[in-house]
Amino acid sequence: MSEIEEILSEAKSLAKKYKKLTGKPLGITGEIAEFVAAQCLGLELAEARQSGYDATRLENGKEVKVQIKGRCIRKNTNPGQRLGKIRLDTEWDTVLLVLLDEDFEPVSMIEAARPEVEEALLAPGSKSRNERGALGIAKFKSIGTEVWSHERT
Repeated sequence: MSEIEEILSEAKSLAKKYKKLTGKPLGITGEIAEFVAAQCLGLELAEARQSGYDATRLENGKEVKVQIKGRCIRKNTNPGQRLGKIRLDTEWDTVLLVLLDEDFEPVSMIEAARPEVEEALLAPGSKSRNERGALGIAKFKSIGTEVWSHERT
């Protein structure tokens, strides 16, 4: 186990204790999602606070910039849960949604290309989508493709 894996394991344990005591999330989902996405899909993580994308990969000799969104799906999760803000004014090629279970373990990863994400965000009718750049998980799943699943490993 690498030093980063050890630290994340401790962070997961602390986050679970914190949630149990306060009922609030500790806010480590994004970091865990980025790490497991890189590990499972062979992505190269970008520098911290890189505008627009969190990781890259080579695809047919071209660098693909991947924005990673993580969501913890618990047993009694609101079915209308949304991804964090997706900004159309920054540089990225795809969005990868990493779904984690209540123990912060990866369950599924769904990826959608920029054209599909833009179309969904700009579709009329939803203030959350149009003004806040927030897609629902169900909508994201409908426009994306599952690229990794715990059940397939």
